[in-house]
Amino acid sequence: MVGPPRAVAVLRHAVRLGLRGSTQPVLVACSGGADSVALAAAVAFEGRAAGVRVGGVTVDHGLQAGSAERAASTAALLGELGLAPVLTVQVAVGDHGGPEAAARLARYSALSAAAGEHGARVALGHTLDDQAETVLLGLGRGSGPRSVAGMVELRPPWWRPLLGVRRATTREACADQGLPVWDDPWNADPAYTRVRLRTEVLPLLEEVLGGGVAPALARTAVLLREDLDALDALAADVLDRSTDPAGLPVGPVAGLPDALRRRVLRGWLSAAGIVDLQWVHLRGVDALLTRWHGQGRVDLPGGAGVVRASGRLVLQPPGTAGRPPAATELARSRMSTAPSGTGPTSVSEENR
Repeated sequence: MVGPPRAVAVLRHAVRLGLRGSTQPVLVACSGGADSVALAAAVAFEGRAAGVRVGGVTVDHGLQAGSAERAASTAALLGELGLAPVLTVQVAVGDHGGPEAAARLARYSALSAAAGEHGARVALGHTLDDQAETVLLGLGRGSGPRSVAGMVELRPPWWRPLLGVRRATTREACADQGLPVWDDPWNADPAYTRVRLRTEVLPLLEEVLGGGVAPALARTAVLLREDLDALDALAADVLDRSTDPAGLPVGPVAGLPDALRRRVLRGWLSAAGIVDLQWVHLRGVDALLTRWHGQGRVDLPGGAGVVRASGRLVLQPPGTAGRPPAATELARSRMSTAPSGTGPTSVSEENR
């Protein structure tokens, strides 16, 4: 018995385990490009075998001429592949962060809403080559190990089953099945950093290093993510054992290795609802633990702040800037009424 062409078999194998491991419905996000069309065909085929309901969703960003017609033709193709329901969503793209970032924000917001409405996970067509580009971007921007670790295969509601599949394989699979593919002109525009990485930087690295660069970068992302996940788990355990209603005790945290300590701090602040935390904020809070010399409040995004008082880091909510915590107020009251020479010798001594 003759099986499917090699590329088609690779795509089907890539999605098979994820479909058989969960009965949750799937919505395939499809732009009409080779990656997402090949993904849709593979998920449709394997979904029937696994008994999983598979639908599709295409997003019309309205940024290019004929976008509505393209979205309609993509939706029609998804229907022909047997996906149901097929959703076409129009979005309004803002201007925050530039055209790429704004379009991505609008798209993911629409996909997330669709996932919630249908109780589904969303299958995305990111490939090994996309992963390699993401790793390079993270390295170039110096935005930390988590960005260099790239994209994750499963982070609900997102499912990326093609992170081990080359981009050329998805195009080959479409050709083998006679599936039409739309090539977005933005994906060839050198005005975008990712396009130049794809067309200039990665080919040069392949030439200089003798090939295999994209798989090596993707493999690096996997290895780094395993280490980061282990550190995150250790930090969560420390946080569970250390936090109390009065704040974060200095003693159990200050002596931890840098990578673990900062994760504990980030987890503590995130649990308190602090968003958009940047490196400068985290470094300031960390200094309250490791370079304590009586410094005052560290301001955080949204108007909150952190102070060190009575051996703890204390989070002050927005609107409390300039107001010391109760423990510090009491200490200062004692200092003001104590006879000369009986009070603490410094602020750091009282708040140690």
